[in-house]
Amino acid sequence: MDAFGVFYTRYREALLGHLVRRLRKPELAADLLAEAFARALIVVKDDDAELPHAPAAWLFAVAMNLVRDSARRKEVEMTARARLGLERLVLDDDDIERILEIGAADDLLSGVRAHLSDVEWEALCARVVDEQPYALIAEQLQCSQAVVRKRVSRARAHLRTAFGGFHG
Repeated sequence: MDAFGVFYTRYREALLGHLVRRLRKPELAADLLAEAFARALIVVKDDDAELPHAPAAWLFAVAMNLVRDSARRKEVEMTARARLGLERLVLDDDDIERILEIGAADDLLSGVRAHLSDVEWEALCARVVDEQPYALIAEQLQCSQAVVRKRVSRARAHLRTAFGGFHG
């Protein structure tokens, strides 16, 4: 899988969940997700474009701009998808059900997030979700491996207390 495919796989459900939770309309969320990733792909394919330093944050910002623009115009923009020759999404009942499941999982994730400090959340996500080694996390967070281990341990303890039995 190429780098963009990895990026897409890593962030599609997180962004889709965020959009569904915000919009409460699975079809609209799917359309905006497709347009946001199409815009990202155009940037990646443009040899003259400077890639964003924080691609995930940039992607979420693009999506939120699309949400605002779509609400203002009362239609979903499709310019990036058209430029790439992509057709409009057609969703069936199974697709909509899956999108709603992703939105519900995102609600759960927000509930989990509410029980942790920023540093605990960051360390836990890096270790459990991204499966990064402690050494890399410590480098990224500019602290020692012992500090990262302690943050992850505290996060797990808080979640065990809050949810009874979390073992992530």
